[in-house]
Amino acid sequence: MTTSSRDYGAELDALRLQVEELRAMIQQLVGDKPLVSPPPAVRGPLEPSEREDELGVIYYSGQYSGVSGHYRWEPQEKHAGELLDADGDKVAKVLAALGHKQRLDILRAVIREPLTGPELVERLGMGTTGQLYHHLKALLGADLLHQEERGGSYSIPGHRTLPLLLLLAAASELLDASDYLDLSEVRNHPEAYLGSARTAYDPHLLLWAIVENSILEHQAGSCSEVDIFLHDDGSITVADNGRGIPVQALSGSDTPRVQAVLTNMNRLTPGASYVAPGAEKGISIAVVNALSIKLCVEIRRDGRVFRQEYKHGIPQTGLLTVGLTQETGTSVTITPDPELFDSRIDRSVLAERVAELATAYPELTIRIQG
Repeated sequence: MTTSSRDYGAELDALRLQVEELRAMIQQLVGDKPLVSPPPAVRGPLEPSEREDELGVIYYSGQYSGVSGHYRWEPQEKHAGELLDADGDKVAKVLAALGHKQRLDILRAVIREPLTGPELVERLGMGTTGQLYHHLKALLGADLLHQEERGGSYSIPGHRTLPLLLLLAAASELLDASDYLDLSEVRNHPEAYLGSARTAYDPHLLLWAIVENSILEHQAGSCSEVDIFLHDDGSITVADNGRGIPVQALSGSDTPRVQAVLTNMNRLTPGASYVAPGAEKGISIAVVNALSIKLCVEIRRDGRVFRQEYKHGIPQTGLLTVGLTQETGTSVTITPDPELFDSRIDRSVLAERVAELATAYPELTIRIQG
């Protein structure tokens, strides 16, 4: 058998030459500014820098085509240390100004296309122009808006478009943080949901809120059985044979609907909350999640069994497919946070409540297990 020898050194030299030719061609397209080679996109921690004073570099570039024109930004870089050392007052002021919903709506609308004042009023449903022009004046003064001429259309100055889009991109990566902040507020002010302020609250309130969701499924004609399990470790499971909480991803997102139901305080189905005596607000399943040191949801639908776990409302796992089934329904297991609830579910109190529900919903079977 014969073997052929390859000159790997020559092949590498030829490859380097091809790469340099390619870089030269790209250089002609983007102009005279030296090209930078950003690191590959990764998720997760990188190896620490060899230099203690080097925190890293953020690379960015891009292009945007809209009805108002085409923009291209050459590759740029910002040192992380420079960003972290920026004037905190000024950064907070910019974020606060752009965090105003109506101003943000104005900017997002005119990024899509230039609009006049009356068109903005109609597009954003403001009703009157007075409030609009108050925000327009601030945005114009900050060089975040440009007006063609008096009474003309408003648009985003070209050099501001990419920074605004990058800010929106960063915000989209942190959207779930807004849900978690809301859940944290629930934990900080449990009295608004559980009744008058006290050192310890009634864990039955969480159980009634979960059962309420199964009752809603029954009222929709999709649930005939509910089983309540009391476990030795103090956790409680409510399992029903309803349709199962939807698991498909939300439109334009990779977040499963069940996660939105369990974490988004503003995402409520009408009637899907139990109101405790003396409370200001209803206890939705998201509130139950926030006030539980652990919650596990299991969903049976579409021929599969799905499971996800939470701690204080924060997902600890993704939505996992853990089995196959022909059944449908939802099982929710919670461990009430012992810092807020210092007692366990009383079986006699539960039995009394189940008897009341049996009278109110004679076609719904509710069983106490364990």
